[in-house]
Amino acid sequence: MPDDVGAYNRQLIAQFRETNGEAVEDRPLLLLTTTGARTGREHTAPMMYIRDGDRLMVVASNAGAPAHPAWFHNLVANPRVTVELPGDTFAATAVVPSGQSRDSLFAGIVEQYPFFAEHQAKVDRQIPVVVLERA
Repeated sequence: MPDDVGAYNRQLIAQFRETNGEAVEDRPLLLLTTTGARTGREHTAPMMYIRDGDRLMVVASNAGAPAHPAWFHNLVANPRVTVELPGDTFAATAVVPSGQSRDSLFAGIVEQYPFFAEHQAKVDRQIPVVVLERA
């Protein structure tokens, strides 16, 4: 992780928007805009996504940190989000599956991206999977 994650994210967001998301990272990247749970202000975060058919999923691993990322708290409080993909921006609803549904999705994600299992092994919290459903 970079020393200044905020500065890194701002640079990544600018690069994503300048290049329409092309060649920004080595993993599929989207920008997720949430509404602050306390402030009501919009916050945009770059993150890896996983396609599951027509659905998009993101993982609130926070790189294996002990707490959920801020964007996750925001979308739990207000599940209406904006998703930016290369060439496509749309409103979506964030759904946080639980139980067997979450476990099945997470297992499928780990098959593709084993580092998420490493993130889960580092923490006591269950890392959430978020499904972004086009509104």
